[in-house]
Amino acid sequence: MPNFQVTAKTKIEIGDAIADQNTDFTTSDFSGVTWTEIGGTTDLGTFGDTAEVVKSGQIGRGRVLKLKGLVDGGAWVITCDLDVADAGQLALIAAAKTDDNYPFRLTFDDAPSGGTASTRTVVGLVIGIPETYGDANSPMKLVATVEVNSNTVRVAAAEA
Repeated sequence: MPNFQVTAKTKIEIGDAIADQNTDFTTSDFSGVTWTEIGGTTDLGTFGDTAEVVKSGQIGRGRVLKLKGLVDGGAWVITCDLDVADAGQLALIAAAKTDDNYPFRLTFDDAPSGGTASTRTVVGLVIGIPETYGDANSPMKLVATVEVNSNTVRVAAAEA
């Protein structure tokens, strides 16, 4: 069996607004969250911490020295086939109208028999939800942009 995963059958969910905090989030920070699945997703995009580069042009060395600076969780773009009745898509639209952070959870299709699947959870602001219409044979899309404001909380799949 190959040593990689596919995104097929991955579930994405949004939770209710959550307070920001000054420390990294942990699994227990999401224990009371009520999750709503976002239906019709066609592209789960990319997110995750990347450090900014701090540069110093040192004249005497004739070289630019680089350090790691602040860490940014990125702008996560989630694409869905537009479904005006989908509870998760409606939650995205509602979240975009607020200044609140929302938790998002990906649950992968990798649970061992009787066990639990691995997850990735982040917190962010929904800053855009444009609709894309395309040509006559294209499905209408909802394209949500989430500015990630947290670390990624990773939980590995576990045996029963």
